[in-house]
Amino acid sequence: MKIKNVLRSDPFLSTFILRIGLGLVLFPHGAQKMLGWFGGQGLHGSMTYFTEQMGIPVWIAFLVILIEYAGSLLLILGFATRLVALGLGVVIGVAGWMVHRSHGFFMNWFGEQAGEGYEYHILVVMIAIALVIRGGGLFSLDRLLSRRSFT
Repeated sequence: MKIKNVLRSDPFLSTFILRIGLGLVLFPHGAQKMLGWFGGQGLHGSMTYFTEQMGIPVWIAFLVILIEYAGSLLLILGFATRLVALGLGVVIGVAGWMVHRSHGFFMNWFGEQAGEGYEYHILVVMIAIALVIRGGGLFSLDRLLSRRSFT
């Protein structure tokens, strides 16, 4: 596969809006896990949770944190949008299945259930699929770079 095909992007404003929106929503989640911002546990705490509480291998736990943190920033920039959206879609989809499925569909808006449902995860996965199909849209580094000559 040529690099140009991976970077290819449609010229639509709607794709740009989806990309920026998803990146901005996911950034705090990634920053919680990587940096400890927004009340998060940081890298050490997140790694401990994933590996000891959930039994996830170290390399997968680190990859998940990296994808969520760096992936959100790359989405905002519109760089490698298709690959990043695929990674984020898988990470969030698996989280919805493994952690949130048991809490039902709905988010915990009123604190009446034990945890958060998976409705958010469906939205993230669907937006990620749209970005995999369409690319980064207007104002993306992908679109800028795809105009260059790659083989």
